[in-house]
Amino acid sequence: MATHMDSVVGEEAVVGAVRRGGWAVINHEEQLTALDQAMGDGDLGITLAKIGHALVEYTDTVPVDADLGKWLGKAGMTANKAGSSSFGTLLATALMRGGKAIGAVQELTPQDLVTLFNAADAGVQERGKANLGDKTVIDAMHPAAVAFADAVAAGRSVYEAGEAALAAAEKGRDSVTPLRSKIGRASWVGERTEGLVDPGCEAFVIILRALVAA
Repeated sequence: MATHMDSVVGEEAVVGAVRRGGWAVINHEEQLTALDQAMGDGDLGITLAKIGHALVEYTDTVPVDADLGKWLGKAGMTANKAGSSSFGTLLATALMRGGKAIGAVQELTPQDLVTLFNAADAGVQERGKANLGDKTVIDAMHPAAVAFADAVAAGRSVYEAGEAALAAAEKGRDSVTPLRSKIGRASWVGERTEGLVDPGCEAFVIILRALVAA
């Protein structure tokens, strides 16, 4: 059973998580660009690298001021301004919806993290207008949010819940890899997308892996 000390996430940890997420997409720019090019587009890695640099700078320059919800919301606006693309908009939405859901708190309990994750997931589904099985980021993100909530409900630590979420995200990504993409420019490529890793799913896995590695 998790204790208070190994489950509550403070301001420093949240800032560090956003910073690691930023560096993760910067460091995987070439991989994400290659995946996106194979699907008929090609700007995902470049866009996310721009967002990553903006978020790293944000963590360096903008204090939390005892309001994690507001800070995450502003991080979302920073991401949206830095990378104007469909995935950039979804990432910004996730941060802004998550921040709004938790409100003005100085630390995050496991249930706060569930609330944040679920709000981000719902926001991305609403904004992206995609369903499970359409081969989009939702196929990695939604199973991860469910697994995280289930692990917290079972009394597991935040780290253990994060590991469960990551495993679910990877499984979701792999489950749709054989499928044909149905949303966005990738859908134009048609059957050639079958067997290719969805770049949005991979980007989410990369970001989540960085967040879990606290």
